[in-house]
Amino acid sequence: MLRQFQQQKLLQKLSPQQIQLIKLLEVPSVEMTERVMQEVDANPALELGDNAVTEQNDDPLYDTGDGGNNDDFTFDDYAADDDIPDYKMRQSGGESALENWKDWLPVTDDLTLNSFLLDQLNLQELSDDDKKVATFIIGNIDDDGYLRRTPEALSDDLSIILGLEVSVETIKDLIRLIQQFDPPGVGAADLKECLLLQLRRKAPSPLHAQTITLLEEQFNEVSRKQYEVILKKMNCGEDALKAMMLEITKLNPKPGHLFGSVLEEKREQVVPDFLLENNDGYLLLTLNSGNVPQLHVNKGYLDMASDYKANVKNQTREAREALQFAKEKVDSARWFIEAVRQRQETLMRTMQAIIDYQRAYFLDGDEKLLKPMILKDIAQKTGYDISTISRVSNSKYIQTEFGLFPLRYFFTEGMQTDSGEAVSSLEIKTIIQENIAGEDKKEPLTDDQLSAILTEKGYVIARRTVAKYRDQLGIPVARLRREI
Repeated sequence: MLRQFQQQKLLQKLSPQQIQLIKLLEVPSVEMTERVMQEVDANPALELGDNAVTEQNDDPLYDTGDGGNNDDFTFDDYAADDDIPDYKMRQSGGESALENWKDWLPVTDDLTLNSFLLDQLNLQELSDDDKKVATFIIGNIDDDGYLRRTPEALSDDLSIILGLEVSVETIKDLIRLIQQFDPPGVGAADLKECLLLQLRRKAPSPLHAQTITLLEEQFNEVSRKQYEVILKKMNCGEDALKAMMLEITKLNPKPGHLFGSVLEEKREQVVPDFLLENNDGYLLLTLNSGNVPQLHVNKGYLDMASDYKANVKNQTREAREALQFAKEKVDSARWFIEAVRQRQETLMRTMQAIIDYQRAYFLDGDEKLLKPMILKDIAQKTGYDISTISRVSNSKYIQTEFGLFPLRYFFTEGMQTDSGEAVSSLEIKTIIQENIAGEDKKEPLTDDQLSAILTEKGYVIARRTVAKYRDQLGIPVARLRREI
């Protein structure tokens, strides 16, 4: 039986203005000017001031048109339960595999590995059908540069999707053609073929032929660094094997990723959101506002909004709609101006709390002086919600005299030494790096040995924790660090 009844519920919902605040807080300084200009273009009641905000002006005056009084909201009015992912610092390798092609690589917003290969395909003299097949093959190449589909599978797909009956041999010929394109190694089916494609395109060296033979016949042993087995099978000396291994390590195992890193190198430029100066022990923090302009509400729209409040009942329908439109745009402009002001205040307050917490590090620059710090620590110092601190630290950078750092760099795990002293995980990682850098490469240190070394220094850490930190540093296991 269906019945109707009333029920009261207490719900927390974000208003459109609060959502705007959240999004604005996440915008880094390099994109802030563009975001402001987008709002100015969309809202006729919002206008630019006469002067642009400079980097030295940390707290520019934003005229809201109402004396700056707008206490309707703050960042404390909401809390989000989503988590901001940690920074992922990528490092590219295999620079030598590029040769000279990257120097003339055009940089456009729509340039991808796929489009770059298609540009090279258009320079080939092929029949219309062969060009269609080659285009289809390129479309199946993954972002890392590998073609993981077999010629037989591609032949079936071409028959079903394009209605083309293409022999497997024709597909193999076109794959070999694509494998001659840049970046070197593209279109390979697996790692072995990728490395061989790059080797065969390099200028011959004294051990060039032997290196190709080594990869062709002893690839598994090479990947496992079983040097004693290789020496017996190849019947060569240690010096020759060392030279061949050095040649192999210069190759790029993911040519597609290298292509992307070159574009990023040409296209990206990190702009710091904060600038920190050390004047004889006095740390001066400034917010890099870039060229963010001053904002104010258009006076004409303000007058129309005032008329709406005073004479709304005496107006015609068309006039009321026009005045209502003006009022909505004025309110929206005021909200945006206040959001920009609060963004700057929140960024400065949060960054100052981080500096106060890690003052010893910012004075000296020694990583070992970094104290364990989590989002909750800064949230307690500032009075903001943890989600607000997370958004501030996401995609933001600070320029110091020791270099440019993402804010996430200063948030680290903590542990206690055997004496009860709290230390940062960065300090542990630094010790691991130093020991691995100084190890005997013929007998590299295992995770158990590293754990024992740390225990001797007063850091009681399990082997699995050492393995976790080593993985985070991008350092392979002892077996793969072994050299002849």
